[in-house]
Formats: sequence, structure tokens, C-alpha cells
Amino acid sequence: MTPVPAYTRLNVDERRRQLLDAGAALFAEHAYEEISMRDIAQAAGVSKPLLYHYFPSKIDLFKEAVAEKAAELAHLIEPAGEGTPIEQLSNSLDSYLAWIEANARAWSKLVQSAASLPEARELIEGFRQRTMDIAMARLTDGGTPRPALRTTISGWLGYMDAAILDWTQHGDLPREDVRDLLIAAFIAALLSAQEADPEITLDLSL
Repeated sequence: MTPVPAYTRLNVDERRRQLLDAGAALFAEHAYEEISMRDIAQAAGVSKPLLYHYFPSKIDLFKEAVAEKAAELAHLIEPAGEGTPIEQLSNSLDSYLAWIEANARAWSKLVQSAASLPEARELIEGFRQRTMDIAMARLTDGGTPRPALRTTISGWLGYMDAAILDWTQHGDLPREDVRDLLIAAFIAALLSAQEADPEITLDLSL
């Protein structure tokens, strides 16, 4: 009798996609340190040597899986360029929160991993920096932000992370309410920055 193959033969791209999907699914359900390469191989239905052939280490697979999600989010929050800065922010937050609502456990596990895993923290900080750059570009017409404004936006991003983490943990607020709270906090933060530095000029077109 012809032996049954241990796994389906796939081309290189299909196999890599399969392994990434299996790893991403596990990372969405468990903390990084709880998962082994053996677990990922078993979930994908392949041997460990084959998994190592595509990904030399668990961290390599993790970084690629998270980078894909970061790119997906970056695309979602990119403003369309229409409407006032606040309207654009509202649209970006709607897309961001909708993604998190659909992937709440994965997002929470990523934040949890960032506390102890430099690579996860680096990816999150890179995403936050992109968000900050987008906000700054809209608020300053591409100019260099004054220190008080830069510090204010950075602080608001930290507040946003904490607020969304609380929301995903408790789930007792509608997404629209979370969005409105974040926008209100953003406006209040900008007004505080202007009070600290009257030379900051902003046209929010509220």
C-alpha cells in the first residue's frame, strides 16, 4: 500500500501562509511564552524540522505575524484626506476600534506580550509612532510640532492604549462611546497644549 503523506504538499508561498496563520491563531489565544515551536508545528499539521525550515525561531514567526497585523491596521487608520482633522480622526478611530473589537483577544495578548517581549514592544511602539506621525502631519500641515504639542499627542496615545485595553477587558461600552471618549480626550489635550504654549496654532474646524 502507498503510505499516506504526513502532510499535504503545498508550494512555498502556500506553506508559509499556512504556518503564519497557525502561529497567528495560537498567539491570539496564548501569551508568547506559553507557546512552543512544537505547538505551532502541531497546529499546522507539519513536522518541527519543516517549521524551522521556514522560520528559524519562534520570534521570527511572531514578528512576521504581528507585522502583518500592524500593516493591516496602518492601512485601516490612514485618513482618506476628506473632512476636518477631527472628522478624519473619528473615521480612523472607527476603523481601528472595529478591528480591535473583531480581534479583541489577539490585541490583548499582543499588549500582554509587549510587557515582557522587546520585539512585541518594538512593533507596538512603531505602530504608535506611525499614528503619532499621521496626527502631527494633519495638525501642523507637515511642519515640525512644538514640544508641548508633541508631548501632548504622545500622552494621548498612551491614554488611548489604556482606555482600549479597559474596553476590551470589560466590554461594557459601545464602540461609538469609546470613540467619542477618545476624541473628547484628544481635543482636551490639544487645548491644554495651547494653554501651555500659546504659540501653538491649530485649526481643528470643530
